[in-house]
Amino acid sequence: MKESRKPVCANSDRSGKGMSKIRRAYFLRLVFRGFVFLACLLTALYRPREYDILHGGNFFLKLSPFHALWIIWIIDMLLQLIPVRNALPLGSQKLFHFRFQPIKDAINYKALRKHIIGTTKAAYKVMLLWAVLTAALSALRWRDMLSDITLFLISSAFYVCDLICVLIWCPFRLILQNRCCTTCRIFNWDHLMMFTPMLAVSGFYSRSLLLMAVIVWLLWELCVMMYPERFWEHSNKALQCSNCTDKLCTQYCQKLRKDNNPIVT
Repeated sequence: MKESRKPVCANSDRSGKGMSKIRRAYFLRLVFRGFVFLACLLTALYRPREYDILHGGNFFLKLSPFHALWIIWIIDMLLQLIPVRNALPLGSQKLFHFRFQPIKDAINYKALRKHIIGTTKAAYKVMLLWAVLTAALSALRWRDMLSDITLFLISSAFYVCDLICVLIWCPFRLILQNRCCTTCRIFNWDHLMMFTPMLAVSGFYSRSLLLMAVIVWLLWELCVMMYPERFWEHSNKALQCSNCTDKLCTQYCQKLRKDNNPIVT
C-alpha cells in the first residue's frame, strides 16, 4: 500500500516554534517602517517646515526627528559594510568569507562563470529600469512638478517596500529569476534603490545617504567580481535551501514542497 509522507517546506521552521527569529524581527521592522512613513507623511502635511533639513547645510543648524532617521539609515548601511554575525540575514552578508561554506566537490568554474554572467545581466536590467525611474523623477523635480518633500516621501515609501519584497512578494524576482532572498544577486542594492529618488535633492542630508549607499553597492559588486563562489549555491553550501538558517522567505514555499519533497512509497 502506498503511503504519502507529508512534505516539509525547506524554508519552514522544523522546530515547530513558528516563524524564525530573524523573520519575526523583519516583520517588526516592517511595522516600524510603516510607522516611519506615516510619520513622514503627517509631518509633510502639518509641519512641512521640518523638511528644511533637506536643503543645503540645514542639517547642521538644529536637531530634528529627521536626524534620528538619518542615523538609523546610516547604521543600516554600515552594518552591510562589516561582517555581522547573527544580526543580518545570509542574503545580505554572503559577500563575506565567514558566510562561505565551500562544497565538498571541486567547484565547476565554467558553470560558476556562466551563472555570474547571467545573474549580472539580469541585475543590470533592474538597474536600467531603476535609472529610468530616477531620471523621470529628477526631470519632474527640475520642472518643479515634484517637490523635495515628495521625493523624500517616495524614498520613505521605498523604505517600506524593501521589506515587503523580502517578506511578502518581490517583483524583481520576475527579472532575476532567483529562488529567494538568500540567493538574490541584488540584496544589498536596497539602500541605493531607496535613496536614488532623492538624487535631485541638493543638500547634505540626501547627498550623504546617497554616498553611503554607493559605497555599499560598490563593495557588493567588487565582491561579486572577486569572490563569485560566495554568491552561487552550487559553490557555497550556505546558500542551499536545505541549509537555510534564516527561514526568511516563505512566499515560494509551495513550489519548494513540490520540488524538494516528492511523494515516496
